[in-house]
Amino acid sequence: MRKFKTESKKLLDLMINSIYTNKEIFLRELISNASDAEDKLYLKSLTDSSIKLEEDSLSIRVTPDKDARTLTISDNGTGMTADELEANLGTIAHSGSEEFKAANAEHQGDDVDIIGQFGVGFYSAFMVASKVRVVTRAAGEDVAHVWESDGLEGYTIEDGERDHCGTDVILTLKEDVEGTDGAEGERYSRYLEEWELKNLIKQYSNYVRHPIQMMVTKSRQKPKPEDAPEDYKPEYEDYTELETINSMTPIWKKRGDVEQKDYDEFYKSAFHDWEDPARTITFHAEGALEYDALLFIPGKAPFDLYRKDY
Repeated sequence: MRKFKTESKKLLDLMINSIYTNKEIFLRELISNASDAEDKLYLKSLTDSSIKLEEDSLSIRVTPDKDARTLTISDNGTGMTADELEANLGTIAHSGSEEFKAANAEHQGDDVDIIGQFGVGFYSAFMVASKVRVVTRAAGEDVAHVWESDGLEGYTIEDGERDHCGTDVILTLKEDVEGTDGAEGERYSRYLEEWELKNLIKQYSNYVRHPIQMMVTKSRQKPKPEDAPEDYKPEYEDYTELETINSMTPIWKKRGDVEQKDYDEFYKSAFHDWEDPARTITFHAEGALEYDALLFIPGKAPFDLYRKDY
């Protein structure tokens, strides 16, 4: 067991109880880290001829396992060496993404957008997990490494196996807590539900540039038997299919294929309004700065619009 390089217990308690007030954002943080890892690999492939990569081959996989009570977030990005595991996960508030961004600032543009900056997002996993296991293999290495911790005193790092470069973050979810004396309980098992995961991905990670994929359950009509009677009623069966959950392209960057109802839904979701906006204005500007803008005028004025302090 290796000890964290900071007062881990105090800092983790602070993060879980103060920095993050909403447990469900752990998924956003882990997906952002996975997206960063894939952007790093793509950027490396531009200058390292030994890395053969097509950008559209990069993806993030979310896999719930109700029987094992685990939730796995996988990427096929750059991965980490044992030293990088020690540096990035052994020291709370150390950000590998921040260092990478600083070192490669001149190469970044529209094709690379490193999200992680502060090095604490990974530890939000301990808000919902009793144990976190990270299996990672760095690009160009033949051996994988496994980091494991319960988020209390320390962690272990051992050699492991992974078929190709990338990282699996495997969360063993906490047991559900029943509410007592009027206090609300906590149902951690909801993070294994397909509909809940889809909603969280759409809410927090819809515009991550890489596809976020998950096996989803769907229904289809069975073929009608040749000897079916006249009063035959169609029968249906469930099947699973790999589906991309996020839209990837931000709605304000789309051109010509966005209907007003799509803007309305985005507005209501992002700004927590029950009514459609009175008007939607979009524009693209080029010059010394280039940007896209999306402006909504609400259907009703805020109730305190005419207060002096407002």
